[in-house]
Amino acid sequence: MLKSQIQTLHKHYLHKIKKEKRRIISTQLLLLCVFFLAWEVLSRLQWIDPLIFSMPSRVWELAIENIADGSLLVHSSVTLTETIIGFTLGTIGGTCIALILWWSPFLSKVLDPYLVVLNSMPKVALGPIIIVAFGPGIPSVIAMACLLSIVITTLVVYNAFQQVDENYKKVLLTFGATKKQLFRHAVLPACYPTIISTMKVNVGLSWVGVIVGEFLVAKQGLGYLIIYGFQVFQFQQVMMSLLVIAILASLMYKSIEGLEKYLMKRKKRM
Repeated sequence: MLKSQIQTLHKHYLHKIKKEKRRIISTQLLLLCVFFLAWEVLSRLQWIDPLIFSMPSRVWELAIENIADGSLLVHSSVTLTETIIGFTLGTIGGTCIALILWWSPFLSKVLDPYLVVLNSMPKVALGPIIIVAFGPGIPSVIAMACLLSIVITTLVVYNAFQQVDENYKKVLLTFGATKKQLFRHAVLPACYPTIISTMKVNVGLSWVGVIVGEFLVAKQGLGYLIIYGFQVFQFQQVMMSLLVIAILASLMYKSIEGLEKYLMKRKKRM
């Protein structure tokens, strides 16, 4: 009897969660539709300048034309590839540096002020130096994306490593765990939420780095389309590129959420 009641309550709880998710998604879609409808109407009524802000119908027509001739796919794939590589290098590189700093307290104390200074510097201002160092091409764009994310990843993840419960670590060390085992079984799993949160932040930082890099040196990519659109006053192209960036960034963010669910399930099984 009790087991049946528990199962009923559990089913009711799951149904409530699914219903709440559907409400959230429905509201999000409604807001999106209202945004595009308002944009279209305000542009047609000329309450906002249609030359500068264009309108969804014209942007859609331009997107169909660019998809048909393949140009949008080429530019989007170039920017997405650069962003994924920069994001991956920045996240993995920052996490590895954080691990090295955690492993060597002496090294962390030596490098701490340099990391703080590097983090406070405007990374975009280093663009000309990056271009000279890596050349005017895709490597410079990737380096810009990586630079924006690697320092913040290092600082945040290292701080998370330091904040792991000392008592838990002492228990493992008491039972003879090595430092490698301590990191693998205690420190790293405890920092999954922080690493995931950092990855979510890095999605935005990587896109910013890539687009800025393409502004400076690229001859392909969505950033190139934006800067070219401004130069020749084709603002429909600018708005189209911005919408494509928003869609691709959202997909990357959703993929990180999927990874988060996987890691949380894995952590529970450990």
